[in-house]
Amino acid sequence: MRKLWKALRKEDREKGIIFQSTLSKFRTEEPDDKTHSIHRDDVDIHDKKDRLLDDSFFNSSPYNFNIIRQ
Repeated sequence: MRKLWKALRKEDREKGIIFQSTLSKFRTEEPDDKTHSIHRDDVDIHDKKDRLLDDSFFNSSPYNFNIIRQ
């Protein structure tokens, strides 16, 4: 699994999102992909971010990319 780092979109920043992780089969987010977001007022931001960055559990899954936006 490869990590792809991208900037947050303007609409996500306006919603208060500071971090996103999307597991995808492709290099871009698809409508069926599962996205996890961290908002600026969430509790335990660093713990959540660490868990979303650790994608080793998905190495044998059909996902090829972990698309990270921050």
